[in-house]
Amino acid sequence: MSVAATRAESVIARLPKVRGPYQRRALLKDLTWFRAGGPADVLFLPADIDDLATFLKDTPGDIPLTIVGVGSNLLVRDGGIAGVVIRLGRGFMHVTADPTHRIRAGAAALDVAVAKGALDAGLSGLEFMRGIPGTVGGGLRMNAGAYGREFKDVLVEAMTLTRSGELVKFSNSQMGFTYRHSSASENVFFVEAVFQAAPGERSAIEARMNEITEARSATQPIKSRTGGSTFKNPPGHKAWQLIDKAGCRGLRYGDAEVSTLHCNFLINHGEATGNQIEALGEEVRAKVKAATGVELEWEIRRIGTQGGNT
Repeated sequence: MSVAATRAESVIARLPKVRGPYQRRALLKDLTWFRAGGPADVLFLPADIDDLATFLKDTPGDIPLTIVGVGSNLLVRDGGIAGVVIRLGRGFMHVTADPTHRIRAGAAALDVAVAKGALDAGLSGLEFMRGIPGTVGGGLRMNAGAYGREFKDVLVEAMTLTRSGELVKFSNSQMGFTYRHSSASENVFFVEAVFQAAPGERSAIEARMNEITEARSATQPIKSRTGGSTFKNPPGHKAWQLIDKAGCRGLRYGDAEVSTLHCNFLINHGEATGNQIEALGEEVRAKVKAATGVELEWEIRRIGTQGGNT
């Protein structure tokens, strides 16, 4: 048995009995939009909130835990991830409306599904989520936004589980939202959110969502293996303009490329590794700093270790 396989077995042996499955040496590249990166020692797919709470409460504190969504804004390095990666599934995908014009959504619900749920309920204010290619949980963690609005503009409260399995609610003000950031501790795990909407005309809501869909299709490489916007917009600047000015449009590293359609997107044309994609991003950062004096900050979440021999 390899060292990596032995490590995975030692982690499995210390995990509690749960209803959701454990998977040894799971290939995380199959779970990310980049389709790159190394494996997790163990992948856990909790059945629901109670199952996740049991897992968190009974898992030894020295075992590293990492939670992921659909992997739309995630880059996994080739060395993989130690400990347990938690991926929320069907038990966290609900989207419902209530009489107070609020939408309650599980952390694994796609932002697109939240926008559609609001449309079905005749509620406006959440159309911008149609332009965010991720889940509610990831959006809470990074204050996701698009087309002029962010999570901070519509969130009422977020429900989390602590590492001890305790359910804790955060109000909007307690989230500490800033541009593409929340101050919520990495030791809490988002499981649900409530968003405030308002009554609206279904035709107008649908028209706005269609506008967003068409704009994304025309300006972003949405059909490619990409991780969405790569870098945050620095104050007073557009990241894509800085990247273009630095001559990085179309820059390649193996199968990793800076998109020629929207140069704040990196693309995997097939066989690029996680390390190659990150190296290309770092080269872009260096060229932008040299050409403009502005330092770009990663928006894509990068996790795992650099080594490729696991």
